[in-house]
Amino acid sequence: MMKRLALAITAAAAFSSPTLAADLSFVGNFSDGNDVQLFNFVVGAPSTVTLRSWSYAGGVNAQGATIDRGGFDPILALFDGNGFQIGQNDDDQTGTVAPDAVTGEQFDVFLQRVLDPGNYTVSIQAYSNFAIGPNLSDGFEGDGSLTDVTGDVRNNKWAFDILGVESATQVGSVPEASTWAMMIMGIGFVGYAMRRRNPAEGRKPALTV
Repeated sequence: MMKRLALAITAAAAFSSPTLAADLSFVGNFSDGNDVQLFNFVVGAPSTVTLRSWSYAGGVNAQGATIDRGGFDPILALFDGNGFQIGQNDDDQTGTVAPDAVTGEQFDVFLQRVLDPGNYTVSIQAYSNFAIGPNLSDGFEGDGSLTDVTGDVRNNKWAFDILGVESATQVGSVPEASTWAMMIMGIGFVGYAMRRRNPAEGRKPALTV
């Protein structure tokens, strides 16, 4: 009896154990100022999630790697699992990030939110390529630059931490708005051409008497 009780307690403890949170770091570079990098991440239990960059002023990321200063002025946008925009951050508003050694500006992003369990997407892009909103599918303004507002010419590198999540994955970048528009027009034209070429397609066959 005691052995069965012990096994039941052990099983209950295994099922009720909290989801382990992970601190993940990513690095990369843009080809130009209008690139957008997306990340999907999963929150397993209500928790405080931190999203921050290191590349503008440099520093040591969550994995202990030293990041050189000199990257572009980043902004981020956070979306829920349905693509609805939760928030956007342009420059740290908490005084947490360090100032850049050359410009003296605190332009790295830092966004901290208590998030419910679920799937989320966060984007990073160069100022001022803001997410149009209110949905990820609305795209981005496409006005990014690798030169910051002080006139300092920056490099194309980014470094980004996603802290306090169950998992996170770097996914494909978002094409520019003009590219999206051309793709949509192209798909529409192909569909129209197919309908013109096969006018009888989809019609019910005539009844044979």
